[in-house]
Amino acid sequence: MWLLMTALAALIASILWYVNAPEDKYKFGLLSLLYWGATLMWLVDHVKAYTLDTKADFFETDADATALGFCVVLMGLLVWLIVLLVSDPRGVWKRVSNR
Repeated sequence: MWLLMTALAALIASILWYVNAPEDKYKFGLLSLLYWGATLMWLVDHVKAYTLDTKADFFETDADATALGFCVVLMGLLVWLIVLLVSDPRGVWKRVSNR
């Protein structure tokens, strides 16, 4: 399930990046790369597990897999938010510190 959730997040982030391109003021390109990297990692892991263990399900849909998917998506958003706040594309920190 975490593979599907990460792939969906990557797709949404890519659409946001494309709509805002070429400016990318809010760094949707970074968010997209984070999620696509995680999706590729999960895909390799799933293919390897599926080919080596014939009894393994390709997509796990239990509660633990769903919780892991939410955690991965939230961690990606957290990393993106930290980078966005540090880079301060709208200059909010500068305006607040100049008061």
